[in-house]
Amino acid sequence: MCRWWLAILLTLATSVVAEPIEPGDVYVIDGDTINVFHVQPNVRLVGFNAPESSNAACEAERQLGVRATQRLLELVRAGHLDFEYVECSCPAGKRGTRFCNYGRDCGTLKSNGRDVGAILIEEGVRRANA
Repeated sequence: MCRWWLAILLTLATSVVAEPIEPGDVYVIDGDTINVFHVQPNVRLVGFNAPESSNAACEAERQLGVRATQRLLELVRAGHLDFEYVECSCPAGKRGTRFCNYGRDCGTLKSNGRDVGAILIEEGVRRANA
């Protein structure tokens, strides 16, 4: 394959960019799950894991989960959002099933150019994925 053709393919493959999205098009479900454009399935935000608020192991986890959800809601309401669907990291046979992110799609959400997960990890209400 010619070098210039390979360069074009690499450019196309790496040029996926998040698209602007309005706050009204994002519904916050919990600290790491949103609904986008009012359609199913919901979207699991990747790169971090929010504490549980409804099925928490303890009261401290529940409270942190509530804080994570509230902070994500604040970031969404503030606007200046960019959203992108991303490829799921689940094994091929499980993608799109309840065994893969409980049937959710995967995506990233940025607020003012920063990943919301990175913001909440920095603020201490989420933890990074291992």
